[in-house]
Amino acid sequence: MNKHLSTDDTLHESIISDQLIDAETDSVPQPRPPVFTSRTVKILTGLSLVLIAFNLRPIFSSASALLPEIIEQTGLSSFGAGVLTTLPVVCLGVFAPLAPRLAQRLGAERTLLGVLLLLALGTALRGFGSLPLLFLGTALAGACIATGNVLLPGLVKRDFASRTGMMTGLYTMALCAGAASAAGFTVPLQRMLGGSWSLALGAWALPALLVALIWFPHAFFRKVRTKHAGFRVEGLWRDRLAWQVTLFMGLQSALAYCVFGWLSPILRDRGLDGVTAGVVVSVSVMAQVFTCLLVPSIAVRCKDQRLINVALITLAVAGLLGFLFAPLSTVWLWAIVQGMGQGGLIAVAMTIIVLRSGDAHVAAHLSGMAQCVGYILAAVGPLLVGLIHSLTGTYGATAILFVLLGLGVAIFGWGAGRATHVKARTIQI
Repeated sequence: MNKHLSTDDTLHESIISDQLIDAETDSVPQPRPPVFTSRTVKILTGLSLVLIAFNLRPIFSSASALLPEIIEQTGLSSFGAGVLTTLPVVCLGVFAPLAPRLAQRLGAERTLLGVLLLLALGTALRGFGSLPLLFLGTALAGACIATGNVLLPGLVKRDFASRTGMMTGLYTMALCAGAASAAGFTVPLQRMLGGSWSLALGAWALPALLVALIWFPHAFFRKVRTKHAGFRVEGLWRDRLAWQVTLFMGLQSALAYCVFGWLSPILRDRGLDGVTAGVVVSVSVMAQVFTCLLVPSIAVRCKDQRLINVALITLAVAGLLGFLFAPLSTVWLWAIVQGMGQGGLIAVAMTIIVLRSGDAHVAAHLSGMAQCVGYILAAVGPLLVGLIHSLTGTYGATAILFVLLGLGVAIFGWGAGRATHVKARTIQI
């Protein structure tokens, strides 16, 4: 019995480790982790990576918290607000493929430093109260987040190979904490700054700038070597299962970014004040941590993941319908239900990328395909919410969109959850 448990634990740690897809997987020679000269340096490096992760989500939920004020004070239409919430999601898909090239040319650490500095700049541009600068800053920040999304997990995997499980948990919690903090504190911050929505948005540049200063020494800690691609993967884009995985990732992401972009305005439209609505969103996001950490360990032990995928999307959609139509007195229950479903979905989507891949190179390329296509597809979600509200003047009609997205997630999640591998080959060049 003990031997069996030990084998399961080893499998679990292996899967958790493999979930952190390295952007430089196809590089020859492989980048080597830095040799830490002291335990203190290693702890500071790990803390820096967690702080970087924290800064990859406030751009989404901070604007959502103040969307009614932005619309009222700038005259932005509901459709324009939909474009604003969609813009950074589009950037996640468009710019993600560039990250490995930048890492191979400049080194992952230095690229990540540039990401932090440009993220701070893009966030600061949103603080000038100008609509053109608001959109420009949002796009710039979205491009930086896309690059960080790809590079950061690989650094966690490379530099903390013996502590990947712990770092995965901390990394996941930092992402959720960043989103939850921006959702919960942006409205109080606006009130502290004299009611200025622009200054409240721009203030989130300060944490990114601070972390850039902390990361600066580490960016020049390791000598950068020129690398070249040594492998290629063939047949992935023609594979049916690969597209099922990609569409599962994209549609569940569309639902997630509807929550990031529009949940606070939906709740405020139903009668909650800005602070309370922000706290509800924060609770929903933090509830994601529980299933983010729990679901992968369950998924890898199951024969397949079909029922898990359907169960999680049922929770996520039920929570959204509860936000729209259930009595406001039950809003905290729906926050937890929706958060658990949504958090489990992103965790199982990332796990499935690994489980459906035959080797690390296929996993890296499948991850790139799922993120590039998936995030561009995900951008349609918040855009449609804005369009529906613009046409109907109410958020109630968005229930149809949420249900349709949920059906799509269930259908493609059932296909992606089958216990088989994509038919793609890794070829050395």
